[in-house]
Amino acid sequence: MEKQNVTLALPKELLQKAKLLAVKRKTSLSALLASTLAEVVNKDEGYDAGKQRYLKWLEEGRDLGTKGEITWTRDDLHER
Repeated sequence: MEKQNVTLALPKELLQKAKLLAVKRKTSLSALLASTLAEVVNKDEGYDAGKQRYLKWLEEGRDLGTKGEITWTRDDLHER
């Protein structure tokens, strides 16, 4: 995978904490940020794909076994 450098402006305190976290995980700050961004992107792509599947499912509808005929009345459903 081709890489490209970027410049980030981060609050100093956040940057210091991120550097410490990278050290604890025995990785570089760059690798830590890359893996975190990849996780965010993958979650977003998964959400979008799931949303599209669900919308398609809604459009297709489901077979309720009625063969398109309603065999009950409102009163049947609300009978007490």
